[in-house]
Amino acid sequence: MTDDEHDLDGAYALRTPADSVRYYRDWAASYDSDFAEAMSYQSPAVIAAAYVALGGQGPVLDVGAGTGLVGESLAEAGIGPVDGLDISAEMLETAAEKGVYRRTIVGDLTRELALGDAAYAGCVSAGTFTTGHVGPEAFDELLRVTRPGGIFAVTVHGVFYETAGFAAHFAGLADRIAGFRTEPFRIYGPGAEGEHRDDSGWVVSFRKS
Repeated sequence: MTDDEHDLDGAYALRTPADSVRYYRDWAASYDSDFAEAMSYQSPAVIAAAYVALGGQGPVLDVGAGTGLVGESLAEAGIGPVDGLDISAEMLETAAEKGVYRRTIVGDLTRELALGDAAYAGCVSAGTFTTGHVGPEAFDELLRVTRPGGIFAVTVHGVFYETAGFAAHFAGLADRIAGFRTEPFRIYGPGAEGEHRDDSGWVVSFRKS
């Protein structure tokens, strides 16, 4: 990466929503080139493909949309409309410039979202559910804003799937979700470098009952 102050180690060290706001505010302008391109970041395309394979339709909420990488992949697949949600207004400004979102929404996933009940036919997310960002409790609120039968396709970082309580929380949602499935994947492509180049995660998918 070319940015000495913004990298994966810095992102993984975030602990509070305020930390994330500060960190991504200054990373927004260079995120796509210094991180996504440099690390051959595969998660956005992987999640878009998973959503399409499950029969996902719009309107869909892109959770932790960042600079709009998932939105771009969904648009290429003909999925829309897509709304982008993120805690960083600056990241969303970059996302909005790509013209793939119906609207962008600044929101904190650790709190109640200013979104209506059953507003979306599905939720997607790439790279949000990892250390220091958002815990599994956010799925309670995301289920609220998703219609019955709505599809979820999200990534969870492999290191934190068990230790951060994601596995246990999903098990606790058994009466509210159906078709739960996990598939392993590599987060970065062959062009990635550095100590995180071999990081892996889970594509988690299910439907709201």
